[in-house]
Amino acid sequence: MDRIIKYGLLLGTIFLLCTSCSAEQSMKEEISETKEGALSKGEKILIIYLSRTKNTKAVAEIIHSTVGGDLVALEVANPYPEHYQTMVDQVAAENSQGYLPPLKTKIDSMDKYDIIFIGFPTWGMQLPPPMKSFLNEYNLTGKTVIPFNTNAGYGVGSSFETVIQRCPNSKVLEGYSTQGVKERDGILFVMEGDTEKTVKGEIQNWLKKIGFNF
Repeated sequence: MDRIIKYGLLLGTIFLLCTSCSAEQSMKEEISETKEGALSKGEKILIIYLSRTKNTKAVAEIIHSTVGGDLVALEVANPYPEHYQTMVDQVAAENSQGYLPPLKTKIDSMDKYDIIFIGFPTWGMQLPPPMKSFLNEYNLTGKTVIPFNTNAGYGVGSSFETVIQRCPNSKVLEGYSTQGVKERDGILFVMEGDTEKTVKGEIQNWLKKIGFNF
């Protein structure tokens, strides 16, 4: 009888050890899959931004530090004038003529991206011509497009609506906008100190709202 009891206890111990090892292995595999999924997700994100005074660039960098992916500055082949009013007049003419300025920036393979963040300032209460060029040049069909914006306090104008119109076969999520530069008044880079802290908090909340988990 004692032998039977001892034998039963031995079998029970072996069973528990095997179960524990199996559960541990399963957990390791699950963690590994989670890490691989997160890395893959990060590699499929493109954050492209247009920035004249580096405020939109700062917002793009905050987003990048949170979600990862590739961070790319959108540059035109022929840079805009440094003089503010001259630039404003040129943009107004481009908007009225529907002119799409050629881009210096080239994306090697848009196919590898699933999520495209596009950032820009408000120019003339519209989407800047270079960003219109980008949306015209690249096919974003089937991709998730997420706009973000900085402005002088007058809002996004028609820019977010233009993104939706120019991405008819994409899923366009709710955008983010914040007040940045007032170049006309000589107020340039503002994404520092308390403003930067506030914007970081707003971006964290926005990203969670549109479905990012981090």
